[in-house]
Amino acid sequence: MKDIAKRVFAIEIESLRYVANAIDDEFNRVVEAILNTNGKLIVIGIGKSGIIGKKIAATLASTGTPSFFLHPGEAFHGDLGMVGVNDMVILISYSGETDEVLKLIPFLQWNKNTIIGITGNPESTVAKNSHHHLNISIKQEACPLALAPTSSTTAALVMGDALAVALMESRQFQQEDFARFHPGGSLGRKLIVKVKDLMRTDNIPFVTENASFTDLLLRMSEGRLGMVIVGDAGHVKGIVTDGDLRRALVRNRDTSTLKIADMMTISPVFISEDEFIHRAEQLMMEKKITTVLVGSAADRSISGIYQIYNQ
Repeated sequence: MKDIAKRVFAIEIESLRYVANAIDDEFNRVVEAILNTNGKLIVIGIGKSGIIGKKIAATLASTGTPSFFLHPGEAFHGDLGMVGVNDMVILISYSGETDEVLKLIPFLQWNKNTIIGITGNPESTVAKNSHHHLNISIKQEACPLALAPTSSTTAALVMGDALAVALMESRQFQQEDFARFHPGGSLGRKLIVKVKDLMRTDNIPFVTENASFTDLLLRMSEGRLGMVIVGDAGHVKGIVTDGDLRRALVRNRDTSTLKIADMMTISPVFISEDEFIHRAEQLMMEKKITTVLVGSAADRSISGIYQIYNQ
């Protein structure tokens, strides 16, 4: 079974190399045409090509190219009303002779839509009726019967990815842009959500510099943050983490003589509450810490605490 798996990988990798070597200036023209359109990019295909088309449309839409998938059967029964005159259409059919796809060409020509064909046959009906054609011709399917679309669907998928990435780079699409389209994902949360949205403001553990070791320990336990702040919200003198506490105990087991001033960190890290979460987490990674104080480093005042665990 492992040998079969390796054979499939080898065949499909070789197929991708074959398609990649065939990419020419037509790819440049396709990207340029998409960049210059004022409409949407509509992807159409059926069967396995339709499944690949859905993924391509989703990738394009999430990376800055307004796009959606249109099933050719539904299109032929009324959904062509979704196709605007300024829209471009990608028709995916490895043979280039898929009947359900061919039926849509007269309407697209009448509607003056720019057609991009993705096929494995430059002489096919789809290719000849397209304004632009991307050739995904392969030498061999991975299917031993040469029946199930395998290498051919992989080639179509990667060609779609190549288009999406080329368009992203042409538009200088950044992480922040991606996050706007993915507000529910972890990246979206980090790049859109601000520190003030997730910081902790209740039960912040404060102690005075003259507090006893017992008071320090009790307040740290009550706060459940693994640290205490020395001072108050208006002026922070320092912080004592559970790590500071352990190191102090290693040096001196006599808790009656331990002083907060001797164990606290006098230069804690501050961050503005209007900073984005990703900046706070980047700062914590750089400093190798798990807590930042939310407030002003200038006057050492705070409005809250943000920890990695706040996630």
